[in-house]
Amino acid sequence: MRIADARHEFPGAPGYLNTAAIGLPPQRAADALQEAIAVWQSGKAHAPAYDVDVATARRLFAQLVAVPVDWVAIGSQVSALVALAVTAIPPGSRVLCPDDEFSSVIFPLLVRTDLEVEFVPLESLPDAIGPDIDVVAFSMVQSADGRVADTAAIKTAAAEHDVLTMIDVTQAVGWLPFDATRFDVVVAGTYKWLLSPRGTAFLAVRPELQDRMQPLYAGWYAGQDPWDSIYGPPLRLADNARRFDLSPGWLNWVALVPALELLLDLGVDQIHRHNVGLANSLRRRLGLEDSNSAIVSLRLDPDFDDARLTGLHTAYRAGRLRAGFHLYNTEEDVNRLGQAVLG
Repeated sequence: MRIADARHEFPGAPGYLNTAAIGLPPQRAADALQEAIAVWQSGKAHAPAYDVDVATARRLFAQLVAVPVDWVAIGSQVSALVALAVTAIPPGSRVLCPDDEFSSVIFPLLVRTDLEVEFVPLESLPDAIGPDIDVVAFSMVQSADGRVADTAAIKTAAAEHDVLTMIDVTQAVGWLPFDATRFDVVVAGTYKWLLSPRGTAFLAVRPELQDRMQPLYAGWYAGQDPWDSIYGPPLRLADNARRFDLSPGWLNWVALVPALELLLDLGVDQIHRHNVGLANSLRRRLGLEDSNSAIVSLRLDPDFDDARLTGLHTAYRAGRLRAGFHLYNTEEDVNRLGQAVLG
């Protein structure tokens, strides 16, 4: 499937450059959601039927990030899944994070008063990993400005010193090729580059680490057989990453499945070339060097008139204009934003 063949799925795409905040749903996802709402409203919804959507979404995400499906747990937001992973870190551990890291990654660490959390510039992360570090936690792509972490160098340094690796791929998965098996913990929110409703998220964790984690939110859906886990003892959790599942918000998962199917049909490699190509086209238009990110962060003049951005959907983060290019964007979006910035 070619990217041009998918553009009809996104009627709100022209001028939309804010995927790093909220991705646009493809028409097939919106249709699935509307159909599910109609079934619910008619009184014909059947709770166990939603398990098919959850299981399919879990399998598709595992395929997207190249991990076994038994590694994958589901949740509703990144911070809750990071908090689960943090339970595997022993007291007194030293944790290394980038400066200005997104709070969903670092707050679950900082509330642990028995951990020593240190911060360094993102580019210094590989060199800062040494024998005195126990954990490195970071985002693959920085939310504020789109910088892409040197994951190869970070992983090499972490492996040399037996350092646990925790990576948030929320701003990367869906456009940046990624092999999650290289890391111990991977978390991802789906409502940005995975084009899905907010309230769906994934955790991928290596089997040897699963036994060190505490299933803090254990409920009926974390059971070995959820529909046999709804009443009474004994504790009977799943024997794989499903033991960390949070009970799903059903309708969100209905819409997530067709969105993931579209991304897999297109292929992340094709999306990556398209997205970074458009981002670099804008950078060249503005006299900037090429980058490896689909996100462009621009420092504008203090007297810049935001009215020039009318009709364009962007965001301001860390005092800079942030624009993100995804599969539904075109060169016309580059021209419109470039003209607005240059005046």
